[in-house]
Amino acid sequence: MLRSRGIPPGITTRRYPVDLDKLSERLDQDLPNRYDAILHLGQAPGTSAIHLESIAINVAGVTQSPGLAFGPLIAGAPVAYQSRCPVGRMSAELHAAGIPASISYHAGTYLCNALMYLTHHWHAARGTRCLIGFAHLPLTIEQTLRSHREMPGLAKADLARGIEVMLGVLQASAREEIQSQIA
Repeated sequence: MLRSRGIPPGITTRRYPVDLDKLSERLDQDLPNRYDAILHLGQAPGTSAIHLESIAINVAGVTQSPGLAFGPLIAGAPVAYQSRCPVGRMSAELHAAGIPASISYHAGTYLCNALMYLTHHWHAARGTRCLIGFAHLPLTIEQTLRSHREMPGLAKADLARGIEVMLGVLQASAREEIQSQIA
């Protein structure tokens, strides 16, 4: 578990490896901790807004092998999972905070998608309910400058505020869901 200054109590952070097998192993270690809500984050170079992913597909794409047919992440598993994460509410709150955001209907075919899909599948296979979200963040301005290419980006402060807004929406939604189950 990573703890650093500025992370509120009750929030756990993880950094996952950029390797499908290692990612799966780490998820299998982490997910039994029974989180109320999960927000995965990734980066999407070339974007100028936070993309709130709503669908993860059962495709194990590998960027090193372009043009090859991709197999499933899990044979015989559902084709896709649609997030119950309140992406519409997140988008509205991000816009209200002055942070560009949009809803995306495809999390890609590599690790970001795999992370979202495997997390949903883990919970579905166990019959547990968890609000699971995934957001692709633009690069920071510093990252775009280091790339020496003309690309859009957002300031670190705006991205940090965006993450704070998304976590607030997710936490409120998880509390509302727990309250509705009690009532």
